[in-house]
Amino acid sequence: MCGIVGYIGEKNATPLILSGLKKLEYRGYDSAGLAVLTNGKIEVRRNAGKLGNLESNILTDPIAGTLGIGHTRWATHGEPSARNAHPHLSSTGEVVVVHNGIVENFIELKEELLAEGVVFQSDTDTETIVHLVDKFFAVTKDLEKAVRKTLKLLKGAHGIVVFSSREPDKIIAARIGNAGGVVIGLGEGENFIASDIPAILEHTRQLIFLESRQMAVITRSDVSVSTVEGAAITPQISSVAWDPVSAEKGEYRHFMQKEIHEQVRSLTDTLAGRVNFVNGTIRLPELNLTPEKAKSIKKIILTACGTAYHAGMVGRILIERIARIPSYAEIASEFRYADPIVDESTTVIAISQSGETADTLAAMEESRKKGATTWSIVNAIGSQAMRVADGYISMQTGPEIGVASTKAFTAPLVDLYMLAVLLADMRGTNGSKERKRLVKDLRLVPESVGRCLDREGEVEETAELLKDSRDMLYLGRGINMPIAYEGALKLKEISYMHAEAYPAGEMKHGPIALIDKDMPVLAIATRDPWYEKMISQIEQAKARGGIVIAVATEGDERVASLVDRVLWVPETPWLLSPVITSIPLQILAYHIASMRGLDVDQPRNLAKSVTVE
Repeated sequence: MCGIVGYIGEKNATPLILSGLKKLEYRGYDSAGLAVLTNGKIEVRRNAGKLGNLESNILTDPIAGTLGIGHTRWATHGEPSARNAHPHLSSTGEVVVVHNGIVENFIELKEELLAEGVVFQSDTDTETIVHLVDKFFAVTKDLEKAVRKTLKLLKGAHGIVVFSSREPDKIIAARIGNAGGVVIGLGEGENFIASDIPAILEHTRQLIFLESRQMAVITRSDVSVSTVEGAAITPQISSVAWDPVSAEKGEYRHFMQKEIHEQVRSLTDTLAGRVNFVNGTIRLPELNLTPEKAKSIKKIILTACGTAYHAGMVGRILIERIARIPSYAEIASEFRYADPIVDESTTVIAISQSGETADTLAAMEESRKKGATTWSIVNAIGSQAMRVADGYISMQTGPEIGVASTKAFTAPLVDLYMLAVLLADMRGTNGSKERKRLVKDLRLVPESVGRCLDREGEVEETAELLKDSRDMLYLGRGINMPIAYEGALKLKEISYMHAEAYPAGEMKHGPIALIDKDMPVLAIATRDPWYEKMISQIEQAKARGGIVIAVATEGDERVASLVDRVLWVPETPWLLSPVITSIPLQILAYHIASMRGLDVDQPRNLAKSVTVE
């Protein structure tokens, strides 16, 4: 989940690397550093904390050169500190490394190096890598060979970038397993390396994505790719159309606020080219789905982590209700350890904004081993989850910078709805009349989201009421039960308030004991098949003296008369209601966190892409 940037060319690498790291700080902000080759010597600057500390350091102690690498860290081994910040320099001062991942056997490797007299300067597992490269370089006199020998010793998943003052015309990058991406950007007389596309998008749109167990040697004029073992590979060059301006905050205070407001556009984009409203059909060509394949599916498993898992919970209901295929939602970090029952008749759908989440990729790998078809729903173009899947759906939301996911949550809800309709059509589950009705309902989504956003001021007033609370209880039923979970997660992520979500019917089996005047209750009570049940739960909470906030359908005076505050949403077909009910909960969490003076875009201890297990 750490951010990596590298440059080799004719320009000063320092500002280019700092700019790239700024776009990747969402991946980790425990520390930051860079290394630049200056007059034949590697100069390193590192600082604890956010990137601004490093920038200040370089202002007072500048460095410049045409080759360099940088890193922003999310700590795994070793506390967040300048001492443990990347890049790590070898004892000779001739080799430098940045790294994303975990060296699972680093204790063993470190003990061997210590026995050989190597002195360690940090507590990180990464430092073993630079010492190993330096050790083998002394023997082979060849950086490429030294890196290969090192990679063979490492256990775990890794993204590694290294250069040496002894071979000052190249940078070497490698990827093993699912420790985040390694992207190479192609320029004229210059080339770039990054762990994620936004870091280099302003410089190039021509990209090479390294697969697992691939290594690249990058010079100013050339990129050569091979396996870790040394077999040459002809890389595929991809062109990415993302607008770099879309990665800037613009008029908004935070990226999260911007991305909440981008959802009218992002949902329009995820529908674009896929929905024919005239004939009422859905097309998802990247799934490579045929009627024969659709009819052969006996079970669908949706697997993901965090916010994406909540989308999968909604997807399970949509697929079962619309396509009538038995479906299950599984947390990816638990999936492969459960010895899941999957076979050739099972389709596993992995959901991931980054497409690089280690646990989700591991779940996909486990499924492939057992013969299942794997599909992915991803946002990051060219990501691992997109590339290894048998088929995929792109969220088409553009870059999402805020760590707390918003538009990359609502987009897969729509994607899963479209998938359910397509599966039902190909399997003959629904007639054309029902299919056309379901497709027609999709027209309502962008406008309904816009109407929710127009009520931001009302939600902000509710945030003022709740901002000093210590705890909150979120309740939902049916298709909006996962939205209660997602609402509670958003609040926890960015406001650091304790929040729990429960299926509303379970309230009387424990959580009701917590309800009093100091425990606000948020109930999702839109007009759906579970409406009357939610009314009952609201009344029970009020009977215990609780402050109740309801998400309710516009004009519902019955709900309004029972609760303390209402977050209004437009009337929406219930199968699509999760898209709409999630919006005020995102806005509520955002404003509570903002009022509490917290770092909304970079909440403590979190990173955008979790590439370690």
